[in-house]
Amino acid sequence: MTTPFTLTFDCASPAALSAFWCTALGYVPASPPAGFASWEQWLRHFAVPEQEWDDGAAIEDPTGAGPRISFLKVPEPKTAKNRVHLDVQAGGGRATPWEERWPRVRAAADRLVAAGATELGVADLDGRPDHVLLADPEGNELCVV
Repeated sequence: MTTPFTLTFDCASPAALSAFWCTALGYVPASPPAGFASWEQWLRHFAVPEQEWDDGAAIEDPTGAGPRISFLKVPEPKTAKNRVHLDVQAGGGRATPWEERWPRVRAAADRLVAAGATELGVADLDGRPDHVLLADPEGNELCVV
């Protein structure tokens, strides 16, 4: 039996970072909890002060296959390398011929840079480019493979 989980990012701007990751993963903003027509209705129901409304955000896989991802506002900035990172699997896997895979990887990395990521480098395998290392808008590392 598996245990459901949510992957959570600590961040400075939950709304902005969740929008970036929607672009990166093809996710959508999370639906409000059952019984509520909107997040605003849920927040008002639980008397969350309006100044705290951007203290969190969540996104979800529209197909339901991937995990939910949440973003929580924290006061301190990121200070060290991630111990866990996401691999955005844009290339189709190493079974896909390099001539097909690498242009997909490069195009996805370029799209994410346009969305606010920073390119940190390109990793080589057997003398040719294999994957792109990026940082999201708040500095969290990720790879496009």
